[in-house]
Amino acid sequence: MAVDLTREFKPIGIAVLTVSDTRTAADDTSGDLLCERVKGAGHRLVARAIVRDSVHEIASRIRNWLDDRAVDAIITTGGTGLTGRDITPEALDTIKDRDIPGFGELFRLVSYQTIGTSTLQSRACAVIARGKYVFALPGSNGAVKDGWDLILAEQLDSRNRPCNFVELMPRLREV
Repeated sequence: MAVDLTREFKPIGIAVLTVSDTRTAADDTSGDLLCERVKGAGHRLVARAIVRDSVHEIASRIRNWLDDRAVDAIITTGGTGLTGRDITPEALDTIKDRDIPGFGELFRLVSYQTIGTSTLQSRACAVIARGKYVFALPGSNGAVKDGWDLILAEQLDSRNRPCNFVELMPRLREV
C-alpha cells in the first residue's frame, strides 16, 4: 500500500453482516475477525448483524443500513459460494445501482495466492447502492483476512495513493 502520511485519515462508518443459516453471535468467528480489523484500522463499526441465507433477509437488512446516515459501507461475510443456499450475490443484485466488477476479480487473484484454484468457488463481489459501497466476502476466516488485509484495508484508507474508495464517496450519487 502506498500510504501518504501527509494526507488525513478519514474514518468511515462500516456495518458488518454475516450471512449464515448456522452461525450465531457466539460462534461467528469470521464476523468477529472482520469487526476487529475494521476497528483496528480506525474506522467506526456502526452496526453488526447475522441473517439467514435468504435473499429477502439479506436485502432487507442492507436496505435498512443504506437508509442509516452513519453507514458509509457495508461488508458481508458468507453466502458467496456455489451451493444452492449461497445467495448473497443474488441479494446484492436486488439492491444495487451498479457493480464494481474489479473487486471480485482482485479478490480471486489475492485468494489464489492463499488457496490456489479453490478460489474459483468464490463469488465475492461488490456493488454501489444508494451512494454506498457493499462488499461481499466469503465466510471463511481466511477469506476475510484476504479481503480485508489485501484489498479493503487499502481502499478504505483515505491516505492510499494513487486513489481509494473513500475519496470517491462524495461523488457516488452523481448523475
